[in-house]
Amino acid sequence: MLVKTKAIVISSLKFQEKSLIVKCFTLSSGLKSYFVRDAFSSRKASQKIAYFQPLSILEIEAVHKNKGTLENFKEIKTAVPFQSIHTDLVKSTMVMFLSEMLHYSIQEEEKNESLFVFLETALTWLDHHEEISNFHLILLLEITKYLGFYPDVSEIDLPHFEMNDGVFTLFSGGNTLSEHETNLLRKLLDLKFDNDQKVFHVVERQMLLKIIIDYYSFHLDGFKKPKSLEILKEIFS
Repeated sequence: MLVKTKAIVISSLKFQEKSLIVKCFTLSSGLKSYFVRDAFSSRKASQKIAYFQPLSILEIEAVHKNKGTLENFKEIKTAVPFQSIHTDLVKSTMVMFLSEMLHYSIQEEEKNESLFVFLETALTWLDHHEEISNFHLILLLEITKYLGFYPDVSEIDLPHFEMNDGVFTLFSGGNTLSEHETNLLRKLLDLKFDNDQKVFHVVERQMLLKIIIDYYSFHLDGFKKPKSLEILKEIFS
């Protein structure tokens, strides 16, 4: 079936010497993997590979056989031409980390239009702003809405947050956050991208990042800690 759709690049993996396997989150069909033959061998190789940088947003025409095998592109062009995401060191490190998080988080081959639109809007915001220290924290917390495990805030004033059930609770236990950690999470839940980026200190931001990664681990089977996490910590230290 020939499909025209927007697609966000989640990962690209070199295959043998000349080819690529590219995983995309598509607007029309959810998660799809594509085989790009001779990606490194043509005169336009650098141009072709540039399409597949982490979290690039593409307009694609592709043949989807929907048999669980690798699909094939027919046409590719940039849908959202980023100005700074792949050239700014902080932003490029952040999107590398976020693409890894999405790689381990979006696991189903089914359409999720609302998540796609949210990611496209958020990445466009990132490209146009400089104060971005909390962007990855807000984004990862918001994504849990679309994946089905956003924290239950009906009892948000209670002193502890229970990670396994995703609820605020009166009692402390094996899977609950301390009162200090819970306060940080509570503050993060109120933030939007445009809010003051200096609301957290570096140590608090790293504490929140650990909480979010642990929270994902509780709720997603097969979730792995991103390899780029340490690089991200270095950038924001």
